[in-house]
Amino acid sequence: HRSAPCSAPRVPREAARREAKHAVMFRNQYDTDCITWSPAGRIHQIEYAMEAVKQGSAAVGLRSKTHALVASIKKSSNELSSYQKKIFKIDDHMGIAIAGLVPDGRVLAKYMRNECMNYRFTYDGPLQVGRLVAQVADKSQLGTQRAGHRPYGVGLLVAGFDQTGPHIYQTCPSGNFWEYHAFAIGSRSQAART
Repeated sequence: HRSAPCSAPRVPREAARREAKHAVMFRNQYDTDCITWSPAGRIHQIEYAMEAVKQGSAAVGLRSKTHALVASIKKSSNELSSYQKKIFKIDDHMGIAIAGLVPDGRVLAKYMRNECMNYRFTYDGPLQVGRLVAQVADKSQLGTQRAGHRPYGVGLLVAGFDQTGPHIYQTCPSGNFWEYHAFAIGSRSQAART
């Protein structure tokens, strides 16, 4: 029985493994940061964040002439873990439901709570829903301008009531926001919209 030296076959395998690892790490040269545009006019980091929202748990928001509400699916990944909170109270007149990366949603919820508290302390009244949503969208859009930052991988459905009535807003990682009568985000949101 003749055995070959151990180091000879490993050298080509190690080189192939390094090349495969290098090929997997960088899918293309335009997705390493959020300020590099591809030749097709796309920012891949934003598209990845939008895909995280599409794959998140479904959230639905509805409004009538007198009320606005958000709902989300309460499920756990397996029976040994607990569910992750997807609905957050922001102020007495406002709440959000999230789809996407939950830690990013918590960061934005904390920011929104602080803005509401600061406004209430300064002006002794509740912050308008549309004004806060515009501030959150501006904060999300900053992630598309600065190197070293990544976009928030979360979409928000904001339900609130102010002096102009009930509102449902949707924000996305690119910094856009819209107001709706009813909307759904997350996985299977198209079926929820129809």
